[in-house]
Amino acid sequence: MKILVTGGAGFIGSNFIHYMMKNHPEDSIVNLDLLTYAGNLESLKGLEDRRNYRFVQGDIADRPFVMKLFEQEKFDWVVNFAAESHVDRSIVDPGVFVRTNIMGTQVLLDASREFGIKRCHQVSTDEVYGDLPLDRRDLFFTEQTPLHTSSPYSASKAGADLLVLAYHRTFGLPVTISRCSNNYGAYQFPEKMIPLMLTRALKDEPLPVYGTGENVRDWLHVEDHCAAIDRIMRDGRAGEVYNIGGHNEKTNLEVVRTILKALGKPESLIRFVEDRKGHDLRYAIDPAKLETELSWKPRYTFETGIRQTIDWYLGHQEWWQHILDGEYSEYFRKMYKM
Repeated sequence: MKILVTGGAGFIGSNFIHYMMKNHPEDSIVNLDLLTYAGNLESLKGLEDRRNYRFVQGDIADRPFVMKLFEQEKFDWVVNFAAESHVDRSIVDPGVFVRTNIMGTQVLLDASREFGIKRCHQVSTDEVYGDLPLDRRDLFFTEQTPLHTSSPYSASKAGADLLVLAYHRTFGLPVTISRCSNNYGAYQFPEKMIPLMLTRALKDEPLPVYGTGENVRDWLHVEDHCAAIDRIMRDGRAGEVYNIGGHNEKTNLEVVRTILKALGKPESLIRFVEDRKGHDLRYAIDPAKLETELSWKPRYTFETGIRQTIDWYLGHQEWWQHILDGEYSEYFRKMYKM
């Protein structure tokens, strides 16, 4: 198969490319990424000379560029990771999220139709479902849960999902969608919670925790996510949505304390800051459909996954230090007023 991976220089996209290169060396991959602030080609070191891998810099919302690329490369599959994905940034500048996440997805769908793509997979998020109450641990997101977005980011992802499903129903485009819980693992940009806390704790800097830290997330190791997407692309039914969850619900404060304990750092580093606007209370995914239909199960518990993640960041300090030395430092000061 010849696969177009969009957003392949980002966190999940780069992990997916590494996964595919390892597990499906018979396939070839073209990585299309605009290299915005969160795109980092250092995450793909070692692949540059592979004969079945090629990087192309470009914007999925640039219609003439995308159409030309599809015509030249004759892809079999498309996997769309390309997205603006940080909730805080979507509150500051919603327009960028609409352009990339909705308009960019439409361009990819149109190109997939025109050039006969065999499978177009949209990588989405459980945030399109809104949130769940903290006192109802018996409730979970299923594929039938109504969309109920809380932020410009989640609204833009929900809009993209609806477009994808509409192209399947109207035009018969062979699509699948996956909606995952919070990811963690190697190569994650330091604005996200786990690498943010890790990198700041290593430097003995205050750790900003929104509100009281009681918000709950279901944590999914990125390698489990990649394996699930691979399974959905190959065996999933066209026109279907599949939820991907890790069975690892933790409060934000539990995650922070776990990191501090693993690093031997004091809890006095924790600083509670003003809560995020529209902050969702709890995410929890029921992945029974994926587990039953496609025989997928997560390999990592949170305990094994967070230890591996911490070890990776300890062993790759140059990777994240390059990021922190750039424009992100100014953004951090603006967001957390620290």
